[in-house]
Amino acid sequence: MSVASRRGSFRLPGMRRWGKREGMQINAWFLLIAFALIILWKVDFFATLLNLKSLGAEIPEAFRGVIGQEAYERSQEYARDKAVLGIGEGIFSLFLLFTFWCLGGFGWLDGEVRSFVGKGGPILAGVVYISALALALGILKLPFDYYETFVLEEKFGFNRTTLGVWIGDLVKGAALSFLLGAPLLALLIWIFESVPLAWLWGWGLVTVASLLLAYVAPTWILPMFNQFKPLPDGSLRQSIEAMAKKCDYPLTEVSVMDGSKRSTKSNAFFTGFGKNKRIALFDTLIEKHADDELVGVLAHEIGHFKKGHLVKAIVLSTITTGVLFFLLGLMMHNRSLFDAFGVKETSVYVSLVLFGIVMTPVNDLLSIAGNWLSRKHEFEADAYAADVTGNARAMADALRKLSRDNLSNLTPHPFYVFLNYTHPPVAQRIAALEGK
Repeated sequence: MSVASRRGSFRLPGMRRWGKREGMQINAWFLLIAFALIILWKVDFFATLLNLKSLGAEIPEAFRGVIGQEAYERSQEYARDKAVLGIGEGIFSLFLLFTFWCLGGFGWLDGEVRSFVGKGGPILAGVVYISALALALGILKLPFDYYETFVLEEKFGFNRTTLGVWIGDLVKGAALSFLLGAPLLALLIWIFESVPLAWLWGWGLVTVASLLLAYVAPTWILPMFNQFKPLPDGSLRQSIEAMAKKCDYPLTEVSVMDGSKRSTKSNAFFTGFGKNKRIALFDTLIEKHADDELVGVLAHEIGHFKKGHLVKAIVLSTITTGVLFFLLGLMMHNRSLFDAFGVKETSVYVSLVLFGIVMTPVNDLLSIAGNWLSRKHEFEADAYAADVTGNARAMADALRKLSRDNLSNLTPHPFYVFLNYTHPPVAQRIAALEGK
């Protein structure tokens, strides 16, 4: 390792020289970001260890009679295996970032991209630069995705994904990300290159794009990955439509999604804006639950709508995005930040990447606040479902069965919940439903 004492920086062997600026500098930005990332990893690691330690030997009272001892022990083993995988992936991601960073990777890639695009300009360079980083990161993380799908999920009987489907999902996902993301990225770079108050226009662009994507995804994107068929006429459809009518919920479509194509796990989701609401039920969910339990799940989602949770989430997300774009505008072309990452020339596209890294700790803190609000909303939606159906037990039974079938962790540690859970622990939801 060679040291450039006059600049207060260091350069690894083989690092390319760029005029007066050589490699990365250990300045205030470097120390702050490195410290924050390491501390965040340690906090997450500590929370994971606490979560594993909280795994109990006895089945919690709320689940007795629904979950047997064997299933309970398998859920604990599943939690342990997932935690080990998560720890491994976290260590790998942190190691990968610091290795690429300390070897001058961000500056090296920028130099290669500028040579490759020639006179193509900053917009083309930005699309190539960020696409290259995203592609490389995706490829390097493929082993973890493969292991999770074909080893861990297979071990516990969840996986139904074939290698062909898995590869097809990867290809389609990458293609969609580029086709949708590249034009948005190009426009965003152009805005910051050319328009006054760029952060404000960038905020508007991303907000509109996000809302538009949420609107078109159910019709144009999701069918590329799964088949959706109308729920056949029968008692379940009649019960769902009756509940929607009772709640004055503008339900226009009830579909069954072939979730069993990839996993035995169960779920359901709602989509749509205004008077165009849709519900999609996994086929695995319908197979495992009684009609009154599924109606309870529907009533819960309607509760989110009636309580204004979706609107609040959109407003909060929009405000948060605006604050982040304002900060991005302040940090654009920050010379000290570029020096910390060993990038010779400032640019909008590298600023976007570095800002994303800088904001990682901030995003984690924001997610904790968002998760707290989400858990509060889940309790409110449960209460609404219990009230409108007059059958709190059905909703509680649905939660018990979902926990059993998905091998959920029934005894998560409160600190882990605080950091990561968007939904309250199932035992707490059941206790609230049953008035305990």
